[in-house]
Amino acid sequence: MSTTKQGMVYNAILAEQTERYEDMVEQMKAVAMTATKENGLSVEERNLFSVAYKNVVGSRRAAWRILSSLKEKEIGKGNSEHVQRIEAYKVKVESELSGLCNEAIDLLNSRILPSASEDDGKVYYLKMKADYFRYMAEFSTAEQKSNAVESSESSYKLATELAEKSLEPTDAIRLGLALNYSVFLYEIKNARDDALLLAKKGFDEAIAKLDDIVEDGTYNDATLIMQLLRDNLQLWSQDLEDEEDEDDS
Repeated sequence: MSTTKQGMVYNAILAEQTERYEDMVEQMKAVAMTATKENGLSVEERNLFSVAYKNVVGSRRAAWRILSSLKEKEIGKGNSEHVQRIEAYKVKVESELSGLCNEAIDLLNSRILPSASEDDGKVYYLKMKADYFRYMAEFSTAEQKSNAVESSESSYKLATELAEKSLEPTDAIRLGLALNYSVFLYEIKNARDDALLLAKKGFDEAIAKLDDIVEDGTYNDATLIMQLLRDNLQLWSQDLEDEEDEDDS
């Protein structure tokens, strides 16, 4: 494997194309370690870094959700032996998740964020940092969960403040931030009204400026995220209406 930065980036691209995401993470970890204040990651490199960790963490998040569902089913059946086996496996997956999330956050804090010179990059990395704290909050308990929630919200807030000052409402990074922050508020903090307000604000501000952007890749990225925001708004609004109906009955 090449040890030059250019070679490591190409190796990461090869790993992505062959869906060998563990290898991709190793290459992008090494690329991240080369970041300095004078020479941060390029847009291509930051996207590769994001894809690498998103996939290795995403597969384990999916595994954790499946195991949680299976555990509930076995509890319902009264099968304590199976419950114990599932719980042991969950602990293993949680350990891997914690390690990967902390690894990504450490690289962001120590190398990537300090080397970011442009505001869009800073927002991108703060959002990513918040996302990985959110992922840890999904499975953590007690003080660890509280710390993860607090750190996630802090990074989302910093990213939002900077995004609103420096990025257009139709910018895909700003829209993606609104999407993920609102999911955090709805699913992790159970602040459903705040989640709806944030998602609606992001959507409404973008739709008002949509005619100002050219129909290219930027337009497509923006409209895709706006659709996700609208989907969540519809789903969450329906959930709240259903709960109100149940309370009234």
